[in-house]
Amino acid sequence: MERLTQAEEDALFALWKTNPGFVKEVLDHLPAPAPPYTTLASTLRNLERKRFVRAEKLGNSYRYTAIVSAEEYQRRSLGLLVRAHFRDSYKDLVSFFVKEEKLTPADLQEIIRLIEDQPPQQP
Repeated sequence: MERLTQAEEDALFALWKTNPGFVKEVLDHLPAPAPPYTTLASTLRNLERKRFVRAEKLGNSYRYTAIVSAEEYQRRSLGLLVRAHFRDSYKDLVSFFVKEEKLTPADLQEIIRLIEDQPPQQP
């Protein structure tokens, strides 16, 4: 998966809110200060080139549809982060958050409960 710039990620998050949506609709869901219309249109075209969105020409406008779900993007992004910064170890990721005091013992107990409640994986 190709990495996204902050502007591309912001546009994708806004598109998920309207999905599908025209540039103006996506623009309405971006936080202030929003980029100019033409900048957002270029950003959406970049997302199409990177295969995160699909564009459909309707009249003289384009309607964009996200083809990567928020969940899939989150999964891929987290995987890249763990590979790049935590030697492909989710345990190291959790340890980092514990050391940084971002996770409490209660949080860890909840994580353990979630893991234990998962159905067994098929071989």
